[in-house]
Amino acid sequence: MDSLLIAPAIMTGIGLFFGIIIAISHRFLKVEEDPRIEGANELLPGTNCGACGEVGCLPFAEKLVTGAIVPSKCTVSGPEEVEAIAEYLDVDVGENEKLVARLKCGGGSAQAHQIAEYKGFEGCRAAAIVSGGGKGCSWGCLGLSDCEVSCTFDAIHMNSNGLPQVDTDLCTACPDCMDACPRDLFELVPLNQNLYVQCNTPLLNEAATILCSTACDGCGKCALDASPGLIHMENNLPVIDYASGAPAAPDATFRCATNSIKWLTGNQFEEQEDRDVRGVRHG
Repeated sequence: MDSLLIAPAIMTGIGLFFGIIIAISHRFLKVEEDPRIEGANELLPGTNCGACGEVGCLPFAEKLVTGAIVPSKCTVSGPEEVEAIAEYLDVDVGENEKLVARLKCGGGSAQAHQIAEYKGFEGCRAAAIVSGGGKGCSWGCLGLSDCEVSCTFDAIHMNSNGLPQVDTDLCTACPDCMDACPRDLFELVPLNQNLYVQCNTPLLNEAATILCSTACDGCGKCALDASPGLIHMENNLPVIDYASGAPAAPDATFRCATNSIKWLTGNQFEEQEDRDVRGVRHG
């Protein structure tokens, strides 16, 4: 009988010993959390969208308190909310360049050659996996609204030309649309970078334009007309190097025969939607 009691007694003793060790460690090694973290977190929108570069609002609040990030980095909060955070932490608001989502495709239903009418599971990702969608261009927008559905902030809506229109006032530069697009057509760029290439096809000349009337044909005229060093051709597409310091201007768009490089001054497709719909439909 004694032997039956020894084992439980030993286990109980070991448990008590480690319990005491843990309690002492917790008391003396505990790191006190700065109460301002919770206060800053309550002032944040709580969307956990990741637009600030952090995985959520709480990690963002932690970096705010340590000074590793500025309040204006929260692109979801409005000016008054950002000012309130800065006042609470007694820090500067800081400067943050507004980023917006842009789509590297201008080939809507009026321009892109249709090889079939997709009927199947709803969504771009399903179409890309099952049949590649109904458009002849394998690099263009599938137009089945995955980006619109995924946008947390209701900043994307499909226009009458079958392309997603980004409301730059509502866009917070979260990565939702980028994650949703199976063809990686969305990217985040500074709003003030007006010169933008709305094409993603690597094909050249008629091989590109036979698939889409607004496809870049790789002629390189935009690079010749732009400020020296601003644009270079890569994989038959213009690459705009804003870091070069060369000034950007609408001049680079004037000789583009397909309207694939554009000077954007408003919401991505808002201004050209009407003329896009009037474009020549292939097939």
